[in-house]
Amino acid sequence: MEEVIEKTAVDVDSSHPQQITSNTDRHAPMSPYMTLVFAVACGMSVANIYFAQPLLDQLSSEFGIDYSNIGVVITITQIFYGLGLLFLVPLGDLLNQRRLIIGQMLLSMIALVIVGTAPKSTLLFAGMALVGMLAVVTQTLVAFAATMAAPAERGRIVGIVTSGIVIGILLARSISGILTDLAGWRSVYLVSAALMLVMVSMFFKVLPHVEREVKSQSYPQLLGSVLILFFQERMLRIRSVLALLIFADFSILWTSLVLPLSTPPLSLSHSAIGAFGLAGVAGALAAARAGKLADRGYGQRTTGIALILLLISWLFISYTEQSLFALVIGIVLLDLAVQAVHVTNQTMILPLRAEARSRLTAGYMVFYSIGSASGSIASTRIYAHYGWQGVCFLGASVSAVALLFWALTRRPTAAEFK
Repeated sequence: MEEVIEKTAVDVDSSHPQQITSNTDRHAPMSPYMTLVFAVACGMSVANIYFAQPLLDQLSSEFGIDYSNIGVVITITQIFYGLGLLFLVPLGDLLNQRRLIIGQMLLSMIALVIVGTAPKSTLLFAGMALVGMLAVVTQTLVAFAATMAAPAERGRIVGIVTSGIVIGILLARSISGILTDLAGWRSVYLVSAALMLVMVSMFFKVLPHVEREVKSQSYPQLLGSVLILFFQERMLRIRSVLALLIFADFSILWTSLVLPLSTPPLSLSHSAIGAFGLAGVAGALAAARAGKLADRGYGQRTTGIALILLLISWLFISYTEQSLFALVIGIVLLDLAVQAVHVTNQTMILPLRAEARSRLTAGYMVFYSIGSASGSIASTRIYAHYGWQGVCFLGASVSAVALLFWALTRRPTAAEFK
């Protein structure tokens, strides 16, 4: 595959914002410090939409929402996350990305305060909707990092930054559980709001300015071009469907896991339930090399192996009520597989159109959001009627569909990527 010629030369080693010009195809390597800052910011932002997962039983009790419907809290967040992907992320190809990132993080801080002080369910739902919509700043950060990175290291940089997202999702459960046991569930959102303010202050100092040539487009034209990209880029369509399936699987596990763990015979505390997220971090870290493998042309092979592991993971997860050790193995395998496919997807998609990375990201991540929302609502409903084994059968079925879809589309996609 031909390398995409970049227009932006980046200097990211200074502690002050730099003006980045767009008159050369040479790149300074993205510094480890800046890469880490991007990864941490992504993890913090995306964690906001997953804090509620280990708290579903608490929210159900406080706001009087039935167990079979409590998944709607996560679903609302994911739906508005999808709307944010569609209506906010494309702005990264039109507006100043530095201002867009800082502005969204400030608004996210306000939304977190609303959730943390909500007196009734309607305000809780409204706050969660805003939290979900504004959390899409993570995708603006990923697109920005891809622009700043040199072509030869893009997969590695995207892999590290995206790992920050997955680790943020997983650590959200541990942090949420610990803070809830210490100071109640509201403290989770208020502490996060304070941390977001700290991150905004840091970005004012270190986030570089980017000066680039942008085609004159109206906002409706910008949104319409996302749909056009789907018609034009077959790889985008295929990888988006894979995103929908793997994140449906991811959400099926993590949304419903609190239910069997918090009820007899296990009856674990919120801190103990949240600690299972640490097992997922191990899987996510192990998958960080997926982007580098995709850079070397092994994207299809990595995807196939990961999807096989995803299917196998549900065998171990099905023994949750008999063995927590089996659950840990299943979690590591599942998160390793999901992260590997996700990083590979983005590494293969982002080079397609250098001038439209935010829109490519938006289109791809809309499917991620649809999958996450579907998995959340389906898993709690299945659990209410068929128990944990029903949830595991659902997860394994989705994994099998993803593997079959990859097998049917593997060769044409590989040819395009070469």
